[in-house]
Amino acid sequence: MEQTHYIQEHIAGGVPVKMWTRGVPVEDEAKRQLANAARLPIVFKHIAAMPDVHFGIGATVGSVIPTFKAIIPAAVGVDIGCGMIACKTTLRAEDLPDNLAPLRAAIERAVPHGRQPGARDPGAWQKTPGAVDTAWAQLEPEFEALCRDYPKLAKTNSHKHLGTLGGGNHFVEVCLDEEGAVWFMLHSGSRGVGNAIGTMFIELAKQDAMRNNVNLPDRDLAYFEEGSRYFGDYVRAVGWAQKFAKLNREVMMRRVIEAAKTVIRKSFQAHIEAVNCHHNYVQKETHFGQDVFVTRKGAVSAKAGELGIIPGSMGARSYIVRGKGNPESFSSCSHGAGRTMSRGEAKRRFTLADHRAATEGVECRKDKDVIDETPAAYKDIAAVMEAQSDLVEVVHTLKQVVCVKG
Repeated sequence: MEQTHYIQEHIAGGVPVKMWTRGVPVEDEAKRQLANAARLPIVFKHIAAMPDVHFGIGATVGSVIPTFKAIIPAAVGVDIGCGMIACKTTLRAEDLPDNLAPLRAAIERAVPHGRQPGARDPGAWQKTPGAVDTAWAQLEPEFEALCRDYPKLAKTNSHKHLGTLGGGNHFVEVCLDEEGAVWFMLHSGSRGVGNAIGTMFIELAKQDAMRNNVNLPDRDLAYFEEGSRYFGDYVRAVGWAQKFAKLNREVMMRRVIEAAKTVIRKSFQAHIEAVNCHHNYVQKETHFGQDVFVTRKGAVSAKAGELGIIPGSMGARSYIVRGKGNPESFSSCSHGAGRTMSRGEAKRRFTLADHRAATEGVECRKDKDVIDETPAAYKDIAAVMEAQSDLVEVVHTLKQVVCVKG
C-alpha cells in the first residue's frame, strides 16, 4: 500500500478537508472557501482538494465535493462540462513542416475562437457547417424541452457555439509525446448555453435559500435538495450541458484533424489513443458504500485504469494519465497546473518579453492579450504531478509545438 500524500485539515463544525498539496502553494482564500463548503450539512465524508487547488468564483477550483441527496450549482460553476480531449496520430515529429505558422493558421480558420463583446462574435459560427448541424440534431430535442420550461435559454448561442472553442484558458494544441509521436489536444466546455444554464440555476438556488432561511457560510454555496422544486430540472439541464460539452470537443477535434491534413503532406490517421474527459461537472457515483453526487470543479475522474488528461500551461508539459482509483480522493485527480495568481495580477506582473521567453519554441500568440495565460501565472506542473503520485500514473508526457488560444 502506497503512503498517502494528503494533508488533512480539521474544520470546526464541518467535515475534514483532505489536501493533495505537498510541495505546491495554496492561498488562504482557497482554504477559507474549502472550509465554508465543508460546513454544509449535505457534504458527505470529506472534501478532497487537488494539488492545482485555487480560489474560484462560487466554489474552489480543484475541489471534489461529494453531497448527499443535494447539488450545489455554484460548485459545478458556469463552464459546465468543461474538459479536455486528446488523440494520438500516426504522425511523427519529423512529419511536421519546419514552419508551423501555416498549421496554426489552418486550425484557427477551422475552429471559431475568442470573443469580442459588442461586435460580430468571431467565436460563433456565422453559418454552421453540415457536421455541426448533424451533431446539433442529437442535442436539439432535449434542449427544446428545456426551453419550454425555461424560455430564456432559447436566446443563447447554443447551435452557433457547437464546435467552437471560446476564450480564456481554452486552447487547441499540437503536441509531441516522449517518443516523438504527434498528438492533437484541446480544452473547452459548454460555451454560452452552459454559462446561461449555470448562471440561471445558481441564482434560483440563492433565491430558494433566502426563501427558506437556510443558514449558509457563503451565499454561493446555495444548494438544491432532492425533491425540491428545481432539483430535477437542474439535474436535467446540467446533464444536457455536459453532453453538449463532450460533443463540442469531438466536433472540434474532427475539424482540427481535417485542417491539419490540408497542411501536412503525409497522410495520417488519428484517434489511435483518444481521451475525452470533463473536469467541471457533477454525476452520481458510489463511494464508501453510499450513492452520492460528486461535483468535480477543476478535477478529473481517476478511477482505477481510467485515462485522463492533465494539461500544463502554454509553455509547459501536459500529461495523459491513468487513474489509480484512490478512494480518499473519490477517485479523482487535478485538472491542470492551477493558477497562482489572478488574470489581472498576471497582466500587471509580466511583460511581453517574459511571455515570449516562456513560450520560446511554441508557435502561439505572443501578444499582450494572452499575458494572463503566460506559463508563470500557473503552478509548476511537475510539482503538481509529484503531489498526486498516489492518484495517477503518467502514461504519456506531451510538449506542445503549436498552441491556439481563444
